[in-house]
Amino acid sequence: MAETNTVSKSKKKEKPKYSIPSNIAFMVKKAWNGHKAVLVICLSIAFLTFAKTVIDMLIAPMILQVVETGGSVSALIIRIAVFVLIMIIVNGGLDYCNLNSLYGRVAVRSEIIVDLEKKRCSTSYPNLFDTKFTENSKRAYETVNSNSQASEAIWGTLEGLLANILGFVFYLILISNLDIRIAAVVTVLTVIGFAVNAKLGEWDYAHREERGEVVNKMYYSNEVLEDNKFGKELRIFGITDWANDLWEKNLKLLHNLNYQKQKRYFIGSVLDIVLTILKNAVAYAVLISMVLGNKISVAEFLLYFAAVSGYSAWIGGILDMTLKLRRQSLELSILREFLEWEEPFRFEGGKEIPAAPFVFELKNVSFRYPEADKDTITDLNLRIDPEEKIAVVGLNGAGKTTLIKLLAGFLDPTKGQVLLNGIDIREFNRREYYDIFSAVFQEFSVIPASIQENVTQTSDSFDKDRLNESLAQADLLDKVKSLPKGAQSQITRKVYEDGLELSGGETQRLMLARVLYKDSPVVILDEPTAALDPIAENNIYLKYNEMTKGKQSVFISHRLASTRFCDRILYLENGKIAEEGTHEELMNAGGKYAEIYGVQSKYYREDTSHEESDIDEDSFIA
Repeated sequence: MAETNTVSKSKKKEKPKYSIPSNIAFMVKKAWNGHKAVLVICLSIAFLTFAKTVIDMLIAPMILQVVETGGSVSALIIRIAVFVLIMIIVNGGLDYCNLNSLYGRVAVRSEIIVDLEKKRCSTSYPNLFDTKFTENSKRAYETVNSNSQASEAIWGTLEGLLANILGFVFYLILISNLDIRIAAVVTVLTVIGFAVNAKLGEWDYAHREERGEVVNKMYYSNEVLEDNKFGKELRIFGITDWANDLWEKNLKLLHNLNYQKQKRYFIGSVLDIVLTILKNAVAYAVLISMVLGNKISVAEFLLYFAAVSGYSAWIGGILDMTLKLRRQSLELSILREFLEWEEPFRFEGGKEIPAAPFVFELKNVSFRYPEADKDTITDLNLRIDPEEKIAVVGLNGAGKTTLIKLLAGFLDPTKGQVLLNGIDIREFNRREYYDIFSAVFQEFSVIPASIQENVTQTSDSFDKDRLNESLAQADLLDKVKSLPKGAQSQITRKVYEDGLELSGGETQRLMLARVLYKDSPVVILDEPTAALDPIAENNIYLKYNEMTKGKQSVFISHRLASTRFCDRILYLENGKIAEEGTHEELMNAGGKYAEIYGVQSKYYREDTSHEESDIDEDSFIA
């Protein structure tokens, strides 16, 4: 427990990387580059807010002064008319600025969201699995997820701070002309009240993450009940009760947090009342004695009393806005730390990618995932020559996918080198290096857009003939032609009411069509037919040579029979190449490859023995 508290305290004491002035400068620069109106409106609102308060304070004493001095009715009307006109101008200007402030501020926040998305989508692949990166990413997105968050709300805070500073200076000068002691007493009482309320308010701020966790669990229980993918489990396993229990449990926690929060707010409110009575008592005592002593008039009494009340409000406003600005600055610091997160890969400059043909080499490559107790790949050496077709097979955990990620540049070796034509890939611009690859991975992405956009990865001009050819090679063209909108048919009903829901096999064919359309010199297929039945898989791999003709290709599969079209098969075990050769060579060697192949082929022989089929069982690429 003591150790936990020590860690907690050290985290609290950790200073943000960026100061308040630095974060203000960051936001001002964002607005200056394309949204200067945000800055103009911010300054205008601050000044008009100050002006409106001053006018509200002056209007009654100034009118009363005319009456006290025996001024004419016309003088009274003129003075009233002047104040009304000024109030119309100020209030109208303030309403106009407030009405038009939203657009530019949302635009600035939207640009920051785009920056976050670019960082997230283009960051070095290992960052996606760095716990600190993902936590910082989540917290950074919290600063932009609504109008009330720091990336937009800071403008209102700056307006309030500037308006309060202007008011404080003006009222301080006014009160000091009367009695500086009043200003001193009001200042002390206001600061005391603010300090106590700030301390009470820290409880709520300190428990914001706990509150967020409770609310997230409540939202999650709702998502479980509303998401169609849980439909079967809801009915078979009865997890409805679990979701409801989760909701009720966290609702009680939320009620308790709200009770503790409101209890502290009540104490703060009582303190504010007491301190306000004290401030007013001091002001009344001094001002009434001055009126009775004929030192000030009744009009001046109203003026100075309003000034005392306003002065207290300005001080409180400055303190409150400063505290709010500090919190928003902490959030913006988290945002900027994420945007400027260090990249282990090179994304600027670097050597030019050599022209094809390519020779890939892995020299003494080892790789260990962060916090793992052993290497996933150990001292591995491999050469892939131009147009060579390589199959990588092995049991789960052998290191197959990790090997592919090292080759494709998603990971850098812990030890050793990955070379392209004799050059370490770390010397290339990593984005340019990715361009030489096309791939279908186990976890693929289907975007809620048309079939054409999913295959071509563009909504602009595309090659229609190449699109159709790619769909045909992936055995998906007939399906697309049968649709009313053809390749323009939208996918998924999460966005489109008439969206097409593809089966697992159709989705994998769509991903293959994407690879074929890109037509990169190197093709990676990581279990591309896992969702296909043996016959459909056989049809795909009968075309394997044609699909990868003139290209280098690396293919991962658990179904060893599908590797027979490859020039070379690598059998991985414990992160090393245990066996290597063609299908026939490995079968003749009688090693692990042959053993596993025999088990799989026996399974399929038993599976097909009860069915009549014109397809010879040895032709199954499965």
